[in-house]
Amino acid sequence: MTLAIVSAMHEELAAVLALLPHESRQQVAGREFWRGRLHGQEVVAVLSRIGKVAAATTATLLVERFAADRIVFTGVAGGLGPGVEVGHVVVADGFLQHDLDASPLFPRHEVPLYGISRFPTDPALTARLAAAAARALPGTPVHRGLVVSGDRFVATGAESRALQAALPDALAVEMEGAAIAQVCHDCGVAFAAVRTVSDRADDQAHVDFSRFVREVASRHSAAIVRELLA
Repeated sequence: MTLAIVSAMHEELAAVLALLPHESRQQVAGREFWRGRLHGQEVVAVLSRIGKVAAATTATLLVERFAADRIVFTGVAGGLGPGVEVGHVVVADGFLQHDLDASPLFPRHEVPLYGISRFPTDPALTARLAAAAARALPGTPVHRGLVVSGDRFVATGAESRALQAALPDALAVEMEGAAIAQVCHDCGVAFAAVRTVSDRADDQAHVDFSRFVREVASRHSAAIVRELLA
């Protein structure tokens, strides 16, 4: 059994790799996959790359080439829900593509030929991930709920308000999770995701983003993964 750890940013991947003392590297489709063991568990770690198509390719390779039976995705996201503030953690119960619209053939957000718009994460793995986040980051609020994905960086107040109006139960917005969730749905692979809130997806979203990832989000990711596998 192999657990895949997918990170959205180079800094986060480096923090995860620091937990694997004897990892080996394999390059496939222009991506570097790192294999190792952590607390007796076979682990493969990889950078998702940015955007839904790149993330879907990465997830498919994890399942087909590396026989991953569980995928855990770490990264950052913009906060949307009330009270979801910078530095908080969001554990996804499900994902939706906020920029998918095949109307009038299909309802807005519905994935054509699936009959659904939301892909749930695995309940058991998600519960374990949420518990790991709470243990790893005492005092940090951990939210659970819907996370939405799209192929654009939401960085204006107008965009954020539009998403909040269209999807009032969405807690956070990012660019990859819904694609990985769909691949895992198709392949019957358990999926869970945790995101550290880096901004409020508004006009201040670009401020100190890289510094936040380096100094906060990467440490959060490593601590949660370590606790999950302890």
